[in-house]
Amino acid sequence: MSLEDEILEQRRAKVAEMRAAGKEPYPRRFAFSQTLAQLLASHGATSAEGLEAERPRVSVCGRLMALRGHGKAGFGHLLQDGARLQVYVRQDGVDAESFGLWKSLDLGDFVGVHGYLFRTRTGELTVHAERLEFLAKDLLPLPEKWHGLQDVEARYRQRYLDLLNPEVREVFVKRARLVECLRELFQARGYLEVETPMMQPLAGGAAARPFVTHHEALDLPLYLRIAPELYLKRLVVGGLERVYEINRNFRNEGISTQHNPEFTMLEFYEAYSDYRVLMEWSEELLGEVARRVTGGTEVEFRGAKVDFGAVRRLSLRAAIREFWPEGAGAAPELEAIHDAGRERELAERYNAYAAGAEGYGRVDLEAAGEGALLMQVFEQVAERHLIQPTIIYDFPVAVSPLAKNKADEPAWVERFEIYAGGMEIANGYSELNDPEEQRKRFEQQLAQRERGDAEAHALDEDYIRALRYGMPPTAGEGIGIDRLCMLLTGSGSIREVILFPLLRPEVE
Repeated sequence: MSLEDEILEQRRAKVAEMRAAGKEPYPRRFAFSQTLAQLLASHGATSAEGLEAERPRVSVCGRLMALRGHGKAGFGHLLQDGARLQVYVRQDGVDAESFGLWKSLDLGDFVGVHGYLFRTRTGELTVHAERLEFLAKDLLPLPEKWHGLQDVEARYRQRYLDLLNPEVREVFVKRARLVECLRELFQARGYLEVETPMMQPLAGGAAARPFVTHHEALDLPLYLRIAPELYLKRLVVGGLERVYEINRNFRNEGISTQHNPEFTMLEFYEAYSDYRVLMEWSEELLGEVARRVTGGTEVEFRGAKVDFGAVRRLSLRAAIREFWPEGAGAAPELEAIHDAGRERELAERYNAYAAGAEGYGRVDLEAAGEGALLMQVFEQVAERHLIQPTIIYDFPVAVSPLAKNKADEPAWVERFEIYAGGMEIANGYSELNDPEEQRKRFEQQLAQRERGDAEAHALDEDYIRALRYGMPPTAGEGIGIDRLCMLLTGSGSIREVILFPLLRPEVE
């Protein structure tokens, strides 16, 4: 029998003893006077003399995280919602039943304490117990040094234990504050929060492989949404001119430090605007969110200082030129990059360099058409260098089927992406609102699907019909909540900011 199994049996025996004595080991409630956090806020600065004179009476509860002292007196620490408070129990200060309970407690048990506040000789705020109540039994031993475990997958799998680490808990407190701030800022700008379907008859709004399910009653195939975009733009057609949704998206793709198949996005649309308006709003938004969540605009991420108060702008073509590897020959001229006929030549020149360069991936010349080749080159040569917040703007039309063409360069669209920490955190554009051009783009995507591109858009006839009723000039954007949270909390993996990330099945 393992040590854990022995402890389990010993603690089960204690539960059985309690029941045999007519005591319920899992009671229904405890009437506390204050949470530990409230108590620390109200009495944390009260002097020992003040507490002695007032003797404030309290009823508190939490998980027992420390026990010390033997014989007729002892100390313990309660943990509740991230706050800790010391408890002092003395045999002649409590009734016999409470002292017997105290002597039988194990680390991890939940307990309620009635008593009064005082300060110990070391000045620590403490509850002098007068009566104890048992609230729940912990049958399994808590990890002694959970914070130091090297098995990170065990941390994600048993998040209920990982959260006992104050640093882990703080990440998710900041995540909640991040979402709260976004709501506050969008509502102040006149946006309406909405909800759109998570099960959709067509997968659209992004280039991604969907999860497929089936509705039995209607005998209807459905897709978990890869993006809410086409539904949100239907709302703009209907007159809801500033809408946003904090939504879950699902993409049947790989898992990495930046990708989880289920993730959270903020997506929003603003009528009578274009991508320039949203670039300005995004700069303001990111700086303000960083200030509200972290106290400033500068955060540390993977060893680098990232300043959300200083967002740079760079065209996609200029970024390729600026970050073109030295060993790949002379940096391409912007005119050459613009010439669609020379994209393959540029990609081949890059591949020749990447073949002998460590850390550079290859561009897939066979799977990519015009525009997509250039995007692959950008991702390989520039993305890793975009540590400071940077807006990359103007993209090829071939990789932007829902974006409006530039007036002076019809092969390009009014689209931007925001990068920070070497990863994309946002994507936005002036929305294509010409229904006939949108149909043409969808048909081009269908041709790509027929050639085997599982991520190409389907043709959404109802969306075309909605556009035919007229959509005003509109700009839209999606911001990755998980990745933004990674940056604001200094978390190196997306799994650090998702409470229950997808994991491989546990092996016995």
